[in-house]
Amino acid sequence: MNRSRVHRRPLLRPVPLAAAAAIAALLGTGVVASPAIADPATGVANATTASRLVADPAASVDPFIGTSHDGNTWPGATAPFGMLQWSPTGTAGDQTSTPVANGYSYDVNRLRGLSLTHLNGAGCAPGAAGDVPIMPVTTAVTTSPSADTTDAVYAAGYSHDQESASPGRYGVQLDNGVRTDLAVTTRAGIGEFAFPAGKAANLLFRTSNSINGSEDATTRVDPRTRTVSGSVLTGGFCSRRANGGGATNPDRRSYYRLFFTASFDRAFSSNGTWKDDTVQPGGTRVSGGEGYLTGADRAGRGSGAWVGFDARRGATVHARIGISYVSAAGAVANRDGEVRKHATVASVAAATRASWNSELSRIRVGGGTADRTTQLYTSVYHALMQPNTLNDRDGRYLGPDMRVHRIDRGHRAVYGTYSGWDQYRAQIQLLALLRPDVAGDMAQSMLRFAEQNGGVWDRWLHLGAPTHVMTGDPSAATLATWYAMGVRNFDVRAAYQSLRHQATVQNADALSDIGCPGQCLAQRPGLDQYLQRQYAANDDCHCWGGAAETLEDSISDSALGYWASSLGLRSDARMFSARGEYWKNTFNPAVGYQAARQADGSWTPDWSPSTGVGFAQGTSAQYTWLVPQDVQGLSSALGGDAAAVARLDTFFHDASGAFAVTGGDATKFDPTNEPDIHTPWMYNALGQPWKTQETVRRVVDDAYGTGPGGLPGNDDLGTMSAWYVFASIGLYPQTPGRAEMLIGSPTFSTVDIRRASGQRIVIRSSGTDPYVQGARLSGRTLTQSWVPSSFVNRGGLLSLRVGATPDTTWATAPEDRPRDR
Repeated sequence: MNRSRVHRRPLLRPVPLAAAAAIAALLGTGVVASPAIADPATGVANATTASRLVADPAASVDPFIGTSHDGNTWPGATAPFGMLQWSPTGTAGDQTSTPVANGYSYDVNRLRGLSLTHLNGAGCAPGAAGDVPIMPVTTAVTTSPSADTTDAVYAAGYSHDQESASPGRYGVQLDNGVRTDLAVTTRAGIGEFAFPAGKAANLLFRTSNSINGSEDATTRVDPRTRTVSGSVLTGGFCSRRANGGGATNPDRRSYYRLFFTASFDRAFSSNGTWKDDTVQPGGTRVSGGEGYLTGADRAGRGSGAWVGFDARRGATVHARIGISYVSAAGAVANRDGEVRKHATVASVAAATRASWNSELSRIRVGGGTADRTTQLYTSVYHALMQPNTLNDRDGRYLGPDMRVHRIDRGHRAVYGTYSGWDQYRAQIQLLALLRPDVAGDMAQSMLRFAEQNGGVWDRWLHLGAPTHVMTGDPSAATLATWYAMGVRNFDVRAAYQSLRHQATVQNADALSDIGCPGQCLAQRPGLDQYLQRQYAANDDCHCWGGAAETLEDSISDSALGYWASSLGLRSDARMFSARGEYWKNTFNPAVGYQAARQADGSWTPDWSPSTGVGFAQGTSAQYTWLVPQDVQGLSSALGGDAAAVARLDTFFHDASGAFAVTGGDATKFDPTNEPDIHTPWMYNALGQPWKTQETVRRVVDDAYGTGPGGLPGNDDLGTMSAWYVFASIGLYPQTPGRAEMLIGSPTFSTVDIRRASGQRIVIRSSGTDPYVQGARLSGRTLTQSWVPSSFVNRGGLLSLRVGATPDTTWATAPEDRPRDR
């Protein structure tokens, strides 16, 4: 049984919840009564189904969920949409690498620093960031930490029994005796380092040692002002990926410089610097990077500095830290503006916990188990770690052109880091549902990044920089979805026209094979040939799998069609709607599956349902279902609804008829990656919604859990967590570019959603059994297995009657199924 190691300290200032919540919290109940909602049909409050809602959702968050089993999350301190993420970088004995992507693995109990930036759940190892590891050590610095290539000297072990984490705070007692306690704001943080008596007390600033290495790094120590400052020039997301082009990998490059400044409350008793294998006691300035390779090609290179403290009687040292992607002055302003001189770890942690409670409380639940409550709120927490704030407090930010720009008037923040291929399936919908204002600021940011990138929208952004990872054109699907879900605080016409241009006019790099297959430089690759053939030829696509590219582009084009229709652009709507059906051209009717197709029209040989040829991180069996925009068309291609249901049944079950929903079989459902995560919900459109209800519940129960192994696979910037949130509330986005939601069965009897734009969405059920046996929408009987866009954009009450046995008649009629058009 996994134990959740979460701080449960009382808040130091009130969380902005309803008055009833505040009273309940003061009384120590931890829950509040769900406000009764009047049934619009009768005007009478439905009090009988009200359940008690969680009042302090931050107490239910376990940041250790997903830190093992390839979840690739990390437990450190971060604020909602934070720029700074202060978390450990672990080591397995190689200073040029990390145990898993993003630095932290629950299964490795040794660290070489507490780094200031991290990505949540990205898959390639190492991913990126992990900038400026700060390491407390109790040994004298007599040799270069960069020369400690196996992390034998300047690293330390720890026990998870001495580790704690909660939203905004992280602490660990190292085996060397140093107790560390960290708390952060959006752009700054404060750390407490308690050194034991009678030992050396040094803090190492491993400035060059970002996870992927660095091109350059500078560090400066100023004993007079008790500050350490510097910067690292780095980047390299996925730059060691085996299928990313090797030496020609386009991401083996620098695309940002992170500036930092740390001020201390105690004088330094010693200081020094190092570069490569040379140590300079008393040194105050140093520079030097490590490069972007690994192993012997990078080992022993790098630079940094250390400061020491008098610990003859022990020493508790506090450091206030700020970061900036713009300038050293920006880092100072961010630090001093967000962590005042007399701040404490406790006060900063309390304020950030309150911020997290404000975000988490946008979904309030009741009537579920303790474990499911922990899983839900941890999932919301992971989903709202990103996008990340990029602008300084003065509004300036670094663009993908490595130039400094200023935030557009009327916007609150510039946001970056976008795992498009992953996030467009669930995370971006959850963001729009809870924080449409943030989604709008992100849309405006993405538009500006594209303009600063020669008009090209990249499918995967680290900060604002293009990394080219994966396939398709997810930005089109993302912004179309945000518009459908009511997001309006961005330049809608300019964004649409820019994405339309990308989808209709071939760009200069569209025929490039640089970085292929995993990080193809080309966006909308081979567009002219694609439009001529109406599919991406596997032997001439400049992409990661012709069939995958065709399927992804069909979804994005369909989404652009919906968006064009909403804007009154009828000709565009017709054009993109037709292109949304190009998936049919890579469906091989002879075998009944999606398959790779050659430029001459023939099918790529040696096909089998388990083949990955023509696909990206998936198989023919899994990608065949990637047609959420045209389920009826797919059903027809498979031989009709009965045949499609039979195929879907086989997809979720093994030969004995038992559910097989945890992955590992290339011909079955894979909950560990994104291409087929929508498939459990496809039964709704095929007239058997009870199978959606039971299948989703099995995935929730079998593939997800509590504890470090609680995610089925890479969280991919909150995508898998967002899927869990939707499964828990009993709704799921029907298709990109639309706001309709498919109905499942919630794992809570009450779900109360308060969108930042003011709408209130309530889902009440008669219990937590998996099968829906009847529904009412805003007081009227609902026989459909979906809710209209007005439910999302105006709010309402969905009431579900559930039971332990399936109702095979509810929402099964053709007119009650989700509509593709």
